[in-house]
Amino acid sequence: MKKVYVGMSADLIHPGHINIIKEATKLGEVTIGLLTDEAIACYKRLPFLTYEQRKAVIEQIKGVHNVVPQFTLDYSSNLKEIKPDYVVHGDDWGSGVQAGTRQKVIETLNEWDGKLIEVPYTPGISSTQLHNDLKAIGTTPNIRLRTLSRLIQAKQFVRVLEVHNGLTGLIVENLKIDQDGSAREFDCMWSSSLTDSTAKGKPDIEAVDMTSRMDTVNSIFEVTTKPMIFDADTGGRPEHFEFTVKSLERLGVSAVIIEDKVGLKKNSLFGTDVPQTQDSIENFCNKIQVGKKAQITGDFMIIARIESLILEKGLDDAIKRAIVYIKAGADSIMIHSKKKEPEEIFEFCKQYNELNNRVPLVVVPSSYNNVYEKDLADAGANIIIYANQLLRAAYPAMLNVAESILKNGRSFDCNEKCMPIKEILNLIPGTR
Repeated sequence: MKKVYVGMSADLIHPGHINIIKEATKLGEVTIGLLTDEAIACYKRLPFLTYEQRKAVIEQIKGVHNVVPQFTLDYSSNLKEIKPDYVVHGDDWGSGVQAGTRQKVIETLNEWDGKLIEVPYTPGISSTQLHNDLKAIGTTPNIRLRTLSRLIQAKQFVRVLEVHNGLTGLIVENLKIDQDGSAREFDCMWSSSLTDSTAKGKPDIEAVDMTSRMDTVNSIFEVTTKPMIFDADTGGRPEHFEFTVKSLERLGVSAVIIEDKVGLKKNSLFGTDVPQTQDSIENFCNKIQVGKKAQITGDFMIIARIESLILEKGLDDAIKRAIVYIKAGADSIMIHSKKKEPEEIFEFCKQYNELNNRVPLVVVPSSYNNVYEKDLADAGANIIIYANQLLRAAYPAMLNVAESILKNGRSFDCNEKCMPIKEILNLIPGTR
């Protein structure tokens, strides 16, 4: 029989997929090249179903002879190994992100006189629209919670942006740009104690209690579906941290970050300019272990934040703590720095990558913000958090408008600095 290859994501199976497979079976024996999570995540949002779940569905479809993983958007590797007589695809990939992929398929097939067969697009069916409809419905705590661990495995790095209310949550949820042949977006939200406190007009000294912090998370979760990492400062007493973990996991938060300091909280970027005391390794390891015992699912992550570089205790101390914290059960390590240049972060990454017990690494380029995220990812960073930019951008803009109203005695002069009322009404789903 002739060999037929069909590449697809098959996250949400619909009549369009069935039609393509049906047409492919008329040509010969069908092999489905099922895109892995990694392949899909490189050009659009992580699929709802895992590779194994999607594979189990596809294998049951009539006419499918074999299912193989396709590890990249590029078909070439699989095509050269299988050498199919035909590749079958919908005719909707002639432009946009997949246009280059289509051309590469044609060029590869020409090496053995294979043919590309394009099936007419099924009217009224759109995977993108189905995804949008599902997003509009919302998500569940369990689905949201496990998404972060899937993202870490599927992407070179996870891009995270600070949120402090529902409006900023909607920015992370919906903002997407097309760049370098792929869709670029934020993968995850960061609930920062600094921005949550500042948005409430309170100092960043853990003055906002955990109940209020949870209320903020709830308000953000009501209008979003993406995962969240929660900033719990020191985590408080181990007995209190146990309840924090349980509460966050129940809400659907994916991870909590705690820092290895004790005493009244002072923002790390003050460094040694203010009194800050690092916790003992023994005490902090105990706190990690208490948190791990409190969690219910295997997907929730406890991330240990190391303050050694902030407190000028050196790289050796930071690496030593990383090794022990991981042994104590930390699912990830965050390394922090207040230097303007990233050299000490890169040096930490270099030594950290050599650890036998390495877990995902988190970096927060607030001070050393001249470094590109690609360079951080190439150095070994798995999660990159932009920790406070939305709030820092919002305050100057609001202050500028307020001053304009005072100065001019009317609001007309600041019209260009404000969103039109109609856009505000269209911004929030359900307003109209």
